[in-house]
Amino acid sequence: MNLRNVVWDMDGTLLNSSRAVPEAFVRAVAELSGPPVAAEDVVNAYWRGTPEVILAFLMQRQLEPWESESYYRALDGAEVAPYPGVAETLAALRRRDLPVTVFTGASTRAAELLLHSAGLTADLVIGGDSVDRPKPAADGMLLAARRLGMPAEHLALVGDSPLDLQAAKAAGSHSASAAWGHMYDPAEPADSILHTPDEVLELLATRTPRTPRTSTP
Repeated sequence: MNLRNVVWDMDGTLLNSSRAVPEAFVRAVAELSGPPVAAEDVVNAYWRGTPEVILAFLMQRQLEPWESESYYRALDGAEVAPYPGVAETLAALRRRDLPVTVFTGASTRAAELLLHSAGLTADLVIGGDSVDRPKPAADGMLLAARRLGMPAEHLALVGDSPLDLQAAKAAGSHSASAAWGHMYDPAEPADSILHTPDEVLELLATRTPRTPRTSTP
């Protein structure tokens, strides 16, 4: 294993947004006079893609371009927080001169709003609107690899959702399951299971090659 950097999922991995994001969708649907929607309905629709796609699904119709602003207004200033240890781990990565990269199914705009609310910054954000196919397709990881200037097999993707792990495998990257996240499924195969964010540093630890032993005459 020769891992040189890590790519992070956002919701459920960096940020505990398990309430804020569904509530923003519920408020947006209500503002647009849509059908009754519960937080569980929102979570079950995450796999569909960007906020615009999810909102249209929840509204059960196509949206006018301006209507998605209801979601972003509800999301702006939402109370979200990084999981314990996340901020410290990102700081440790930067001390190693490693850029912090986020690949999320949310749009780039939504990601930047949520990261800002949580007091986090990323050097590279790849949103669901940056790729043609959402997770579990490999598109986002392959784009991250190109922008970071390294092969995808030298990257680990840390995420709590089975979709994250499947996207990593599709790209030939190392799949690292974030067991602290709210969508963690222990039944989903992963190359590594991380119980705290700082365990990422062990994945990227420098390994000293073994010196071959010489036989004694």
